[in-house]
Amino acid sequence: MVIIARNWRKPEGEIDLIAVDSDRTCVFCEVRSRTGESAGDPLETVNARKQARVARAARLYLSQTDPPPPLAAAYRFDVIAVTFFEDQRDPRVVHVASAFDVPGG
Repeated sequence: MVIIARNWRKPEGEIDLIAVDSDRTCVFCEVRSRTGESAGDPLETVNARKQARVARAARLYLSQTDPPPPLAAAYRFDVIAVTFFEDQRDPRVVHVASAFDVPGG
């Protein structure tokens, strides 16, 4: 993937990463992190409300970006979960492609 925007923010919403995949799919990616596992898995925090917010921000991004992402053939929503552990140097990183569909559409 090629990242085309990081931490895209507007008062109405934000997107952590926007990328274009090798098959020309525009990827809107939500990144969630936790320290340890006592608070649960970071993937669990991407509930229906968060999905709707990300989708709303993606629509706003597309409406305000001229031209839209280069040659985008399709769109998808991914989630990257990062868990940091005190006793490990490297965090655990899980990338879930197509983690959710656009709510209501």
